[in-house]
Amino acid sequence: MSLLVVGLSHRSAPVSVLERAALSADAQAKLLQDTLAAEPAAEAAVLATCNRIELYADVDKFHAGVAELSTLLAQHSGVGLEELTPYLYVHYEDRAVHHLFSVACGLDSMVVGEGQILGQIKDALARSQELHTAGKLLNDLFQQALRVGKRAHSETGIDRAGQSLVTFGLEQLAVREPVDAWAAGKRAVIIGAGSMSSLAAATLARAGVAEIVVANRTLERAERLAEILGDSGHGVRARAVPMDAVADELTRADVAVSCTGATGLVLTAESVTAAVEGRVPPADGTTGEAPAQAGNGPAGQGARTATVADEGCPVDLSAPRGFSVAGEEAVAGMDAAALEQHAAWVDNAPAERREDQAADPRAEAEAIAALAAAARVTGRLPEWRPRASSAGAARPAVLALLDLAMPRDIDAAAHRIPGVRLVDIESLAEASADAPMANDVEQVRGIVSDEVAAFGAAQRAAHITPTVVALRTMAADVVAGEMARLEGRLPDLADKQRAEITQTVRRVVDKLLHAPTVRVKQLASEPGGAGYADALRTLFDLDPQTVAAVSRADHMNNENDDPNRGRA
Repeated sequence: MSLLVVGLSHRSAPVSVLERAALSADAQAKLLQDTLAAEPAAEAAVLATCNRIELYADVDKFHAGVAELSTLLAQHSGVGLEELTPYLYVHYEDRAVHHLFSVACGLDSMVVGEGQILGQIKDALARSQELHTAGKLLNDLFQQALRVGKRAHSETGIDRAGQSLVTFGLEQLAVREPVDAWAAGKRAVIIGAGSMSSLAAATLARAGVAEIVVANRTLERAERLAEILGDSGHGVRARAVPMDAVADELTRADVAVSCTGATGLVLTAESVTAAVEGRVPPADGTTGEAPAQAGNGPAGQGARTATVADEGCPVDLSAPRGFSVAGEEAVAGMDAAALEQHAAWVDNAPAERREDQAADPRAEAEAIAALAAAARVTGRLPEWRPRASSAGAARPAVLALLDLAMPRDIDAAAHRIPGVRLVDIESLAEASADAPMANDVEQVRGIVSDEVAAFGAAQRAAHITPTVVALRTMAADVVAGEMARLEGRLPDLADKQRAEITQTVRRVVDKLLHAPTVRVKQLASEPGGAGYADALRTLFDLDPQTVAAVSRADHMNNENDDPNRGRA
């Protein structure tokens, strides 16, 4: 077994990189085909979710495999190899098995214990089978990963350690309220009709929303989902609309969930602003929502509007202060060039502006320059969100947005719009980092360790089986040859006597081979036991071509027995 996985996830890469590296269905298929065409790989599978992209392969060379898989990931993701490499992780053989089993159990998920990953692993296996890129190793691996994940959920309370990404996202929108109380009577818009959007719609229906509007590029799929929701027995009104009706539906919605496969934004900041226009009371300090509260910015200062002294600043000055007069929120999302321009503007601040600032402009200019250096590596700075936006004293919202897409469907700038609360993959990652781990996690880790050991032993034992079969075939040929020679020397031997002699010789051979073959299988299943197959072939002078032929025959029999298996 030479299993190799190369990938990146929310644990190794910022959301901005994951977003750019996201693979469409067509890109995944092309990646699988190109991986199989590459010299080091004999099998391939891709696991691509909203927070991970992993390429699994059976390779004959480790270093060449790592280089080839990394290059292919970069080519098909559209992120340069030099930029992507720092965020990639590599697992090999048993460590690769351990990684996938951990992923299947939800231990590596953004929300620990969520079960949705099992469906995504099943989809990844089905895709590789459909494209005939999964052979015996990856079929066995992914099917066993599904069994391990189901075992973890049935034998432990890992479900209590976390929820699905949908449930967790809705909890972040509801802040301190139970989701059922927060959602009761609301109008919801669901953008997309895939598995994640369908799960969100079903979760909102159970939570008690009054109406769900489903929008999808293929109207028939939206209509099918709306029909299912209407017949669910939760008393929710459900209807389908085309995608071009979303803007109008948002003006009446209380909550919107988006998860599509679009490569660009589905909801821009301008469209969200238009959706809440007229629904947010003016910020007069007594009603409605203030633009920002003291303490929201990293310097603990409130918002302020632009003044004459701020003329020439290359960024919007209406954001809360933090870095210079513009604030960290203003510089978030900028590229390196704009940040450097802003740093120079701060560094050359006139005296009246310096007196108006609590922080030293030169120190802040250095901070912004450091951010510019980071932006040159990551492309753009991620959107900055005060922690209070997802917990604690959150501002009231007339429109709650949940973006579960990767790349994002909703403009990240929407979180600055008065009356809007946005939760997306990035903010979910920040919130889940502080989530407490359940005691059941340790039980699941134990299950994973045991299953990895069992899988490795089974694979090593299976590796020696063709050699054992070839040995027994050779012994049978020897018996047949000797019986033929005996018949030539004793042509008048009675049939009964000939049969008795043949059976006796076979029993002798079987008894001589029984203990060694049983013992060699036991030894081969242990770590480091791969060499016993080579020893057996050498000691009995077995033809390598015969062993290979047994392996191929066994592989073909497995494919014929299980129609769901792919072929390498």
